Amino acid sequence: MSRPNKIEYYLDIAKAVSVRGTCLRRRFGAVIVKDDQLVSTGYAGSPRGTPNCCDIGVCERQRLNIPAGERYELCRSVHAEANAVIHASRDHMLGSTLYLYGENVSDCSIAIARPCQMCRRMIINSGIKSVVIKTPDGFREEIVADYVHEVVAEGGY
Repeated sequence: MSRPNKIEYYLDIAKAVSVRGTCLRRRFGAVIVKDDQLVSTGYAGSPRGTPNCCDIGVCERQRLNIPAGERYELCRSVHAEANAVIHASRDHMLGSTLYLYGENVSDCSIAIARPCQMCRRMIINSGIKSVVIKTPDGFREEIVADYVHEVVAEGGY
């Protein structure tokens, strides 16, 4: 029996969370962990009480041929990272790690992604210390302090 290390374990949980996603293009799951305790989870899906893309059978961004990473204001979903942050208290997130898993619905391949600009801003404010993202060959870790410099460089502040 092969026991997964902690990073693989939490990314596997994020993958399990992602299957609740309602996006027709990509499934994302996020897990926030602090001191080896799960703090919160989130998946990409429409706000409560609103129709999901998987239920209505149409993705507006896909219909308009909008490339990945652009025009998120047209998307019905709340991102997995945002949902995980929304469902946790800041004191539980201070110094924590967010694990992010994503896959393409069409072929179940790993979606090469990172938090969008808006999610990076929420992650900064939440007090999360690092973000671990699943990649095809393993994972990469991003330090949230670097997001602050990116937001400034992007002209966000």
